[in-house]
Amino acid sequence: MIICRRPIEAFLLVLTVVVAALTGAPGGGLAAELKVEAMVIETASGPHSFQTEIADTDPTRARGLMFRRHMAGDHAMLFVWGAPIEAAMWMKNTYIPLDMLFINAEGRVVKIVASTTPESLDTIDSGQSVRAVIELNAGVAGKLHLRAGSLVIHPAFPAR
Repeated sequence: MIICRRPIEAFLLVLTVVVAALTGAPGGGLAAELKVEAMVIETASGPHSFQTEIADTDPTRARGLMFRRHMAGDHAMLFVWGAPIEAAMWMKNTYIPLDMLFINAEGRVVKIVASTTPESLDTIDSGQSVRAVIELNAGVAGKLHLRAGSLVIHPAFPAR
């Protein structure tokens, strides 16, 4: 038990706990609630595996990678909708530069937006109906030679 002797200490303790919960710090918060699943993206340079956090509810899609300071190089976030939509994303409160891959219902990459600007309020749209969006660390799409047409293998997309 932590005992605080002054009101300011109590306030700072409560604030620290709330921020930890909201930012997905170890031991709680939204990040701890996300499913993590394997995902493979097939490219001209071969298959590439990622440990992928799944954002498939309104609250998890709204939160995304906001307030995070780091994402491991072999990790990704997959935003999935029940039916294809014209997706519009932004980088508000997102501190990590990202590559965004827009994925159609068949699991094919249809658009890539590389190196998004952290904390930007500019809209990044799919330009067509998509079933999902994948966020990778900035530069990964280029490094792995991801292109329109690359195939994403994950249970969110129908089996081939």
